[in-house]
Order: sequence, then C-alpha cells, then structure tokens
Amino acid sequence: MVAQEFTVDLNKPLVFQVGHLGESYQEWVHQPIVSKTGPRFFESDFWEFLTRTRWYAVPSIWLPVVCYCISMSVRMGHTALEIGLLVIMGIFVWTFLEYSLHRFVFHINTNSYWWNTIHYLIHGCHHKHPMDGLRLVFPPAGTAVLCIPFWNLVKLISTPTTTPALFAGGLLGYVIYDCTHYYLHHGQPATDVPRNLKKYHLNHHFRVQDKGFGITSTLWDRVFGTLPPPYVAEKKR
Repeated sequence: MVAQEFTVDLNKPLVFQVGHLGESYQEWVHQPIVSKTGPRFFESDFWEFLTRTRWYAVPSIWLPVVCYCISMSVRMGHTALEIGLLVIMGIFVWTFLEYSLHRFVFHINTNSYWWNTIHYLIHGCHHKHPMDGLRLVFPPAGTAVLCIPFWNLVKLISTPTTTPALFAGGLLGYVIYDCTHYYLHHGQPATDVPRNLKKYHLNHHFRVQDKGFGITSTLWDRVFGTLPPPYVAEKKR
C-alpha cells in the first residue's frame, strides 16, 4: 500500500500543515509563490498578529536602544573615537553573524514534522512567499528575546565599559540588515550598488538558493566561496 502524498492547503493556516510534508518539504518550500500578500499562519488572531511586522517598526524600536547603549559607554568615559570604533566593530561582527545564521541555521535541511515546522517559521516562509511585505523583517518580540543572550555574549568578550557600545554596533548592524532586506525585495534602486545587491539577493531566491547568503554585502560569500555561479564567473575574469 502506497502512502498518499500530503498536499498543503494554501487557504488554511500553514504552520501546522508544512511538517506533514516530511522529506518533500525542502522541495516545496523552495518553489516560491510571488505575491505581496502572504498566507495565514495560525488560527489564533493573537499568534497571527505576532508574525506580521511593518518594516519601519525595526528602526523605530531598536534605534533608540542603540542610542541608549552608546550613551552608556559615553557616560563611562569613552571618547567619540573609541565609541565609533566599537560601533564599527559591532557592525562588522554582525555581518559575519548575518551570513552564518543565513547559511547554517536558516538553510538547514529538515524532514521531520517539528523541524519542518520550526524551519518554516524562522525562514522557510520567506522563501515560499518572498514578497510577503509583512514577514520580511524579524518580529520585535523575537528580537527582544534574542538580545538577552547576545548581550551576555558581548559581556563575555569585552569589558563592562565597552559592552554597551559594542552591543549597540551589533544591534545597529541588525537594523541595517533588516531595512536593507526589505528594500531589496520592495525598493526600486536607482544607482548601481543597491541595484546590483537587489539582483544578487533575488538570484538567491529564484535561481541558486544554496549560494549567495549575504544580504547587506557579498563579503563573506567571497571569503567562504559561496558566490553563486554567475558571480564566480565574473570574479575569475
């Protein structure tokens, strides 16, 4: 007796359906549906609300936190130059974290019910519905939870007076990343740099989904050899 293949009903909440796809999940989730309106995730209106975020919520909520953290290091006696260097260092560390999370966490292969479900929630939904404008940036509630371990990690590798500014740099890097990500999907770049970055990122979504993990830059893709084929060819010229 052959088991009937599970079919996802796009007219019903998706989150607790996708796990049933099993080994077919990876193929299904990487076949994008292009629509500016995304599907419903949950039956519950409360949980559904938490999955939807306007892009401007990210800078509105987190830039004041960045400024407050910087002010903490200023009050502890650091100069403007020192603060600037710490913030730049934090941004640079974020770019590596951005690449690493995207490559090794967001693109992990799953095939069990709960791992498929978790993957769909954190990133699979974005690949299935890449133009869903309300699920392009990370929900503030989730960011707030993740800020706690990241703050403690920064404390471990820095001093009490440099921790706030270094953390502020990382958080600023995240804000830049999320706003850039939204722009790459919905903006209309008029100059070469953002236009090429948009082309690079959409190539990741619609052509070579296991390459091109950088969002704000191609730096770490170049370092670790994950440039997609067209860009590798250009690099060798």
